Amino acid sequence: MKLQMKKHDYPGKLIAFCGLDGSGKTTQINLLKSFLEQQSLNVYMTKQPTDFVRKSDIFRTYMDEENHDAYDYLALSLLCASDRVQHSNKDILTALKEGKIVISDRYFYSCLANLLARGYENQEWIYEIARSVPQPDIVFFMDIDVETAVQRVRSRPKERDRYIDMELQYRLRDIFLKIAENNNGVVINTANSEQNCFELVKSAVCEVL
Repeated sequence: MKLQMKKHDYPGKLIAFCGLDGSGKTTQINLLKSFLEQQSLNVYMTKQPTDFVRKSDIFRTYMDEENHDAYDYLALSLLCASDRVQHSNKDILTALKEGKIVISDRYFYSCLANLLARGYENQEWIYEIARSVPQPDIVFFMDIDVETAVQRVRSRPKERDRYIDMELQYRLRDIFLKIAENNNGVVINTANSEQNCFELVKSAVCEVL
């Protein structure tokens, strides 16, 4: 589960957030953005996968519907991985060269987690592709129990009736924690208050900066 990514030596910093839907990523990302901008730092916000993938039929089927028979998940994973390589090396690296602090909502670790959680355990290509992706200066893994995460998702008006594979969420949580352990990730337990979580995030980011 250890990914060998390429280290960058540009003046900017890359900060990534991963975790289940509903784990608190957006909240901590927004708090960090506000804090960094208050320090007069140039912040570049981004998300993976990009809208090119998010708006595709295959992605929306796996996100929103129970029946996936029309598609092969391996095809979606390859599409997402390709999208992440393109986005990381063209958008993120450009921002890093310009000295910006890049905050990414999800990163290549999420691609690996979803692949493993769906039973694709012997796909060596994903580890090879990872070598072409910039390594974050710090990556946070937001962690919360599955029931709370799903409850948070359901509280969003547009996602109240969204299909959620509960068994998959349990597997994803376990795998995210293993990936964090093997890739020097910082795990933040978002069962704690938003401010307490942010103090941990802020402390870790200040060390990197």
